[in-house]
Amino acid sequence: MRVSFAGVAARLPAGLARHATPVADLIDSSLYGTDDRAVSRRIAMIAFTVRIFSAGIAYLSQVLLARWMGDFEYGIFVVVWVGAVVLGGLACLGFQTAILRFVPEYFARGESPLLRGILFGSRIEGFVAASLFAAIGAAGLYAFGDSLSNYYLIPLYLGAITLPMLAIGEIHDGVSRAFNWADLGLWPTFIIRPALILAFMWAAMQAGYEANAVTAMGSVIGATYVTSIGQLIWLSRRIRTVVPSGPRDYRPRTWVAIALPIFIVEGFFNLLTNVDIIIVGHYMEPDQVAIYFAAAKTLALVHFVYFAVRAGGAQRFAQYYAAGDRVRLESFVRDTLHWTFWPSLAMILLMFLIGRQLLSLFGPNFVEGYPLFYILAIGLIFRASIGPAGTILIMAGQQAACAWVYTVTFALNVVLNVTLIPAIGLPGAATATTVALVFETLALYWITAKRLNIRCSIITALRAGRRPVEALP
Repeated sequence: MRVSFAGVAARLPAGLARHATPVADLIDSSLYGTDDRAVSRRIAMIAFTVRIFSAGIAYLSQVLLARWMGDFEYGIFVVVWVGAVVLGGLACLGFQTAILRFVPEYFARGESPLLRGILFGSRIEGFVAASLFAAIGAAGLYAFGDSLSNYYLIPLYLGAITLPMLAIGEIHDGVSRAFNWADLGLWPTFIIRPALILAFMWAAMQAGYEANAVTAMGSVIGATYVTSIGQLIWLSRRIRTVVPSGPRDYRPRTWVAIALPIFIVEGFFNLLTNVDIIIVGHYMEPDQVAIYFAAAKTLALVHFVYFAVRAGGAQRFAQYYAAGDRVRLESFVRDTLHWTFWPSLAMILLMFLIGRQLLSLFGPNFVEGYPLFYILAIGLIFRASIGPAGTILIMAGQQAACAWVYTVTFALNVVLNVTLIPAIGLPGAATATTVALVFETLALYWITAKRLNIRCSIITALRAGRRPVEALP
């Protein structure tokens, strides 16, 4: 049963109905519309809703883990888990995003053999590469483990075991997004896995296991494998309803040529997002890592807006650019800028208001991280001001330029972290990350303007106004 908000608005008093009708029409269009903009907006709304819901689950799990393990053990767990997630994404070698280009292209052209080839081949690539990463990492730990603190060794070995399934999960997320299956692309990773980690950790404690980083990583292994295998079964069944069975065709050179620059872009993007935590773990004790992680990841909830808009818009950017539809492309870019900036700004202001209370949930010592909010927020506002500019460049075939930006930004971030953390501690890590984000923002804006002649900023969007896509020729 559909509820027409426009119909509800029409029954309001005349004066109120006049103001409510445009908003009601927008809601109806977002919920039930079939045009490109409505579909993209709906996917973005679903993605944002799921990420907000998942944030609650993830936040609850992190709070409970911190409470159960204490600052020191929780800090160990944070360093290992963050490193595993980053490596799991890197092991995909860019295929998790390249799929967003190949699947719609092959599907639209009716090239079923190539479609079946990329769907099967990407999974094999992710599993094999991640297994190789895990083997190299385990060998490195065996050979050079003496140079690490003892309390990191066993959790790191356990982290290596998670890598194959983390990579498979990333590939499946990309395939689901390519088919516009937002539920399959979001629920397993952002809802089911965090909930299972929490459930397995609680069960282990009830069984008498000590609440430490080793037990937590064991819970991660169980949750990751259950989630990824379940997603594999679920996704395979749905694919069979839209992709007929038959022979597979492979074009590895073409796929790798597209995926490798994306691998550099996304790899450095993920490293850029998490390298501060890893370097803090190198220079400071685990309890300080825990405080920084809680502060950085609490404020990083703002990133969910960017993620949601990117999930809903990537395919549309590629479609409009490939079709040479300049008018629709520029209009959609303006839409995504508004969808990214204003919710991000609102969330930052909300975090300023309730940040202390949120951090106190982890434990009394975690409130020490609240002043870092003011430093980190600057970089987030800058990034939100250009919307998903990096995604626009990738979908327009400018992934090599993007790769250079993220490479230089990552190098800058590492240098600043290594310089500032020993000097001023946690504020140094926050400052390094913020300066790197400001540089990244300015560089992406400049390249987008130079290569695509699109001035991708909220200021330009406000000056230009917006013409509805439906009214465009």
